[in-house]
Amino acid sequence: MRKLWVSLLVMLLALGAWAQVRTGAWVDEVVFIEEPSSPKGVDMVRTGAIDLYAYAISDPALIKTIVAELGYEISYGSYNEISFNPYGPEFVDGRLNPFAIPAIREAVNWLIDRDYIVAEFYGGVGGVARYFTITPSFPDYARLADIARALELKYAHNPEKAKAIIFAEMEKLGAELKDGKWYYKGQPVVLKFLIRPEDERKQIGDYLATLFEQLGFEVERMYKRAAEASPIWLSGDPSKGEWHVYTGGWVTTAISRDQGANFDYFYTPRGRPDALWQAYKPDPEFDAVADRLARRDFTSVEERRELFAKALELSMKDSVRVWVSNRVSYTPRAKNLKVAADLAGGVYGAWLWSRTIRFEDKVGGTVRIAQPSMLTEPWNAIAGTNWIYDMMIIRGVSDYATLPDPFTGLYYPQLVEKAEVYVLEGLPVGKTLDWVDLKFVPEIKVPADAWYDWDPVAQRFITVGEAQPAGLTARTRTVVYFPADLYERTWHDGSKFSLVDGLIGFILTFERAKPESPIYDEAAVPGFKSFRTYFKGLKIISVNPLVFEVYRDLIYLDAERIAAGAADYLMPVYAQGTAPWHALALGIQAEAAKQLVFSSAKSKKLGVDWMNYLAGPSLEILTRYLKENIETGYIPFESVLGQYMSKEEAIARYKNLLAWYEAHGHLWIGMGPLYIDLVKPVEKVVVLKRYEAFPDPAEKWARFAEPWIAAVEVTSPAPVLKLGAPWDFLVEVTFKDQPYPVKDIDFVTYLLFDAEGNLVLSGRAEPVQDGLFVVTVPAAETKKLPVGSIRIEVAVASKLVAIPSFASATFTAIP
Repeated sequence: MRKLWVSLLVMLLALGAWAQVRTGAWVDEVVFIEEPSSPKGVDMVRTGAIDLYAYAISDPALIKTIVAELGYEISYGSYNEISFNPYGPEFVDGRLNPFAIPAIREAVNWLIDRDYIVAEFYGGVGGVARYFTITPSFPDYARLADIARALELKYAHNPEKAKAIIFAEMEKLGAELKDGKWYYKGQPVVLKFLIRPEDERKQIGDYLATLFEQLGFEVERMYKRAAEASPIWLSGDPSKGEWHVYTGGWVTTAISRDQGANFDYFYTPRGRPDALWQAYKPDPEFDAVADRLARRDFTSVEERRELFAKALELSMKDSVRVWVSNRVSYTPRAKNLKVAADLAGGVYGAWLWSRTIRFEDKVGGTVRIAQPSMLTEPWNAIAGTNWIYDMMIIRGVSDYATLPDPFTGLYYPQLVEKAEVYVLEGLPVGKTLDWVDLKFVPEIKVPADAWYDWDPVAQRFITVGEAQPAGLTARTRTVVYFPADLYERTWHDGSKFSLVDGLIGFILTFERAKPESPIYDEAAVPGFKSFRTYFKGLKIISVNPLVFEVYRDLIYLDAERIAAGAADYLMPVYAQGTAPWHALALGIQAEAAKQLVFSSAKSKKLGVDWMNYLAGPSLEILTRYLKENIETGYIPFESVLGQYMSKEEAIARYKNLLAWYEAHGHLWIGMGPLYIDLVKPVEKVVVLKRYEAFPDPAEKWARFAEPWIAAVEVTSPAPVLKLGAPWDFLVEVTFKDQPYPVKDIDFVTYLLFDAEGNLVLSGRAEPVQDGLFVVTVPAAETKKLPVGSIRIEVAVASKLVAIPSFASATFTAIP
């Protein structure tokens, strides 16, 4: 018996030691398949056919099944909207596009009943009404609650007002209403609605189509899934009029603590390089405000608030997108499967999913995941697919300098070691985490030898001293430090990470936006112009270990976000993924020869294939360059990058990539805890496997447990309150029925509305004790309020999670 116990003890110790040294992913393999039907996806989890259905489900009937029978994660960062084709007012074939007129787009806000949509299509549990590009469950909405609520009341459901505006604008366009139908130049006005059928967007699309039919328009309802719809609305030419309306859906993949850039992204050509975005023509005032918010061009919280107020107002007048609903979504999983889900992005949007996914009862094994769509668009890191389903896989096989906390959105170090952030005195910047050192200084001068620009002809950097002889100053200076073992990390093809992997991306930021470049892409210009307004310089202090400093006029409220953004300047992080220099080199050669191109907009313009590193005919072209480069030792931008590597090193890299391609059949390599082992594009199957050379302990990110989302209740002192007397309202804040610590509460805001829905008073509640706040309205204020029904709304912002909580109560005010 003693021998048995000794043997068991030895086994347990061995297992414990093995578990402690497990690196990379907890699981051995992840298999992705496509399943467009949400009901079937839920049923597959229920029957054990899959372990996770990677989708944000808001259908009330499915939610009931999920909560009763399965494990699940809840998220708040997915949302639906109505996108309009803004080209016109006539398409190239002479057909009328009413949605080229901002007033008609704005009127749709009054035409639709968001409360009806939430009640009918979400069952009142799967979503809330959404009016703006800022998310009602994120911090900025809580900060701007009084401004937001006033605008929501202004744009509340008013179909008669919408009808009057639409009819007046149609007549101005020369359209005629005959026998209840709209005609233009003798032909019926036919609106093409591109409707996604996978979820509640079908109901939303049908609802809007019916409303426009009732107004006298003919509507062609085109039901198309993601892969079918994308070439029409996203990358298609808007001038051809293939569509008027698209039912869009989006996911914010991490809690956004500052949504100022959303206006720039969703309403201006700077947002994306795609053809639709390049057709946006915002009002100059709105464009300027959106640009300032994106660049954080403000000096105080008050100025930021003023810019937000103006942007919210002008975005409603622009309305190239009409926001409809914010989803409270459920992601179903097997009960024995654990994963760190993001409060915004759920599981499919989480940056940590591949580092935390595991079975509760074992280490290793195969996780089976289904998604509604897969391989929706071509994969290339520069300007490839942006679909959430593709990006889930891409994030899972990538590594980053920093990663966001799934509950607060604050950035933690991953590859980076530490950062120093210097900010001009008086700017509204704070810090929370210890890896960042924040200092305020009276002035920041940019060194003359810092890199400022790029000459695509001479193929060299231009320094600050050359470009700006009088010198430059900046609002921030960020010094980023990486550990000594950075260069020991490897790409999935076995190539060691090098400075060149990050430096090539910095060059491409300039190169693709310069008309003299052989890979110039005019779709890259709007974003580059914005970058140029705040970027002041970059200087490498040390190559090994890597230390560099970035000078910018761009600020964020959190110093961690400033540091994270600066760290990416010399990391191989691009808009749609990560990539090593030797893989990007092939794409640069192919685009220079006009055989393939990185962006969809340039693809449409030149009639050349959109580059794909994962599958399809692109691979034949890319591998041809790969084999040539093994012979020549080609180094892109050799005058600069050649200083940091030799031709022999370049050839070794290309040989690694060719061996990878021959083994796996694709050219997508990352540095993350999983790698793409197998791709079946026709069958829509992608197999990931654990990358054994990934050095980080598997438990590195295991610390994220349940988020502390507050429960809130507000109590009126009585159902009837006397005007001219002081009022005290109690606000109870709890988590799992326990008092929420006051030290963990950022603020509690209250709003008072009269019977007509007008905001009559707002302010902050004061803490009494843990879990209890009081809203005190003095007699001097209550005597100014109107007689009748009064509603109090309360917003609670926590420091532990970035999702605010809300509550309301109604009472009657009497003289």
